[in-house]
Amino acid sequence: MLNQLHKSVPELEEICRTLRLDILAMIRAAGSGHPGGSLSSVEILTALYFGIMKIDPQEPCQIDRDRFILSKGHIAPALYAVLAERGFFPREVLNTLRKLGSPMQGHPNMAHCTGLDCSSGSLGQGLSVASGLALAARLRGASYRTYCLMGDGELQEGQIWEAAMSAAHYGLDNLCGIVDYNGVQLDGTTKDIMNIDPVADKWRAFNWNVICCDGHDLTALLSAFQAAASCKGMPSVIIANCVKGKGVSFMENQAAWHGQCPNDAQYQQAIAEIEQRRL
Repeated sequence: MLNQLHKSVPELEEICRTLRLDILAMIRAAGSGHPGGSLSSVEILTALYFGIMKIDPQEPCQIDRDRFILSKGHIAPALYAVLAERGFFPREVLNTLRKLGSPMQGHPNMAHCTGLDCSSGSLGQGLSVASGLALAARLRGASYRTYCLMGDGELQEGQIWEAAMSAAHYGLDNLCGIVDYNGVQLDGTTKDIMNIDPVADKWRAFNWNVICCDGHDLTALLSAFQAAASCKGMPSVIIANCVKGKGVSFMENQAAWHGQCPNDAQYQQAIAEIEQRRL
């Protein structure tokens, strides 16, 4: 049965802590991965999977389920962690990240991992897929909504804006984009590499309903998703102001932690910092 969970904010915050611990453990066990963006997106994914989306982990392919597209596929550890926590597959599988034959590949592969609505990895493509799913829902008279998480550096890809123009043209109000707006990409700041600002004005110019919020404030995120669902006649995008590497002091706002595995000492410090937040 499709269901939408209604957990309290303290319960959601505890889930976020668990996800951060899982993300770091997965990347440490694999010896590689992308901690910065994964940690940045935890509250976004938690709000979606534990407060907003209508899904059923026991029947993950139900036709009327809400869809989620991870356009910035390199933060797969965050998505795997939330899917396991939500009950799509056993948590033990997380320890196989990036190993040969594992369903937990470095980028999401829907042919092998339960709960995925799209394979991803090449940046810039997710919003096109999400727009197609939203348009298909309209043509079939289906009620499901489609969500697409993008990175801010990913907005430098031209295909994003082709999809944005198309979604607005068709008035896809069942589509919600989310931008993890943390200001840092692979090897520097978005401002220095290819400035995307003023990002909210760009989406408005493409005829999207724009909602800005703190991407680590669960109450604000839940309200933003509800506001997006209430908007009719145009697609919505949530500009979520986030911190790259959120929760680990030496990773926060550091481009070097976009795709780096912590050593033993760094891992222990990171775990201690996240555990300390329980107090």
